[in-house]
Amino acid sequence: MDLNPESCISLNDGHKMPIIGFGTYAPDKCEKCLAEEATKAAIDVGFRHIDCAYFYGNEADVGRAIKRKIEDGTVRREDLFYTGKLWNTFHTPELVQTALEESLKDLQLDYMDLFIIHMPIGLKPGENLIPMDENGQFLYHSVDLRETWEAMEKCKDLGLARSIGVSNFNRRQLELILNKPGLKYKPVCNQVECHLYLNQNKLLEFCKSRDIVLVGYGILGSSRDNKWIHQDLPVLLEDPVLNAVAMKHHKTPAQVALRYFLQSGVVALAKSSNSKRIKENFQVFDFNLPNEDMENLKSLNKNLRYMDARVWKEHPQFPFHDEY
Repeated sequence: MDLNPESCISLNDGHKMPIIGFGTYAPDKCEKCLAEEATKAAIDVGFRHIDCAYFYGNEADVGRAIKRKIEDGTVRREDLFYTGKLWNTFHTPELVQTALEESLKDLQLDYMDLFIIHMPIGLKPGENLIPMDENGQFLYHSVDLRETWEAMEKCKDLGLARSIGVSNFNRRQLELILNKPGLKYKPVCNQVECHLYLNQNKLLEFCKSRDIVLVGYGILGSSRDNKWIHQDLPVLLEDPVLNAVAMKHHKTPAQVALRYFLQSGVVALAKSSNSKRIKENFQVFDFNLPNEDMENLKSLNKNLRYMDARVWKEHPQFPFHDEY
């Protein structure tokens, strides 16, 4: 595949997804309003794939940015690829379409290019996005993921989402959907944590064998969010091997990390609220990593998760007990 700033990957339903995307998640300590300025900056430098989620709490800000960039003539709606996500409290089939429509209203969009199940972990429906009882115990909700998927398929049929997929699913959970009797649409993608310390090689090969695109988040090593990330974990972008390759190519460690996954066939999401880094993260199409560098970077894998979601490890659908 010839990689260039306009490169897209074909999805199994015939639509196309830009191979590099702009991630909009920010830790609670960051002001949500930064998402609007960051998204505008991302579109200005060339990003056409915008990844957001109901759970991030900033869809209205991201939507305003998209609206402004369409109004000022920078892009047309059809130039953009927007990904949104179904949060864990909306897995009940009758809530799926309502959740999607609520997001579209906040975004001021008529449709999403891609709507994905954020996690396979169902939580109790209600106003609280992370519901707990009076003792601080999470309130789980048991829903058959195949039924949630059927509701996703209806959203595609209604034109509310052009493509549908999943996120944070392991191989077994993907097969549950793929082997569902009466399956109408396969997931087009599985969006998962993916970086040089967790290169997801086995999951990538499985997804390729089923014509499912692997989309990687956390490729630059995560936001170091205190709420979800252990602060004693190594900082990916400080890795000496990665930095040596970056020096060799006169690129930043982030650019090399992104390039590695693009060359591996992973759709890469890059996240930043810093305009200089947003621009740098898109400048990954003017160099190529030779096989030697690719192998050296591949050897950094240590199956280390930053986002291990271990707070939900007792959930029957917890995805990370499996190897992949």
